[in-house]
Amino acid sequence: MNIVIKISLAVLFLLCLLDMPYGYFQFVRFAGLIGFGILAYQAHQQGRQTEMIIYGGLALLFQPFFKITFGRQLWNIIDVVVGIGLLISIFIKPKESQP
Repeated sequence: MNIVIKISLAVLFLLCLLDMPYGYFQFVRFAGLIGFGILAYQAHQQGRQTEMIIYGGLALLFQPFFKITFGRQLWNIIDVVVGIGLLISIFIKPKESQP
């Protein structure tokens, strides 16, 4: 399920580079909040604290309730970096935690 969430979010973020209506960006914010929230919860369940913090921070960044106002150009950069990061994270195997 993690892979499906990551690919879906990556596609949504990369589509933000196109000229989309404002409602699409609102949808992406909701999807980002929910998707990153699920990823953060699953990382917490698996004992991966660093991933949990990263996904939690991204959930806060993309949440739609208290909007963080960056310019369109900066949001495009953020969308590309996060989208590519999500795709790369699919292929990187996390280190096993030591007891």
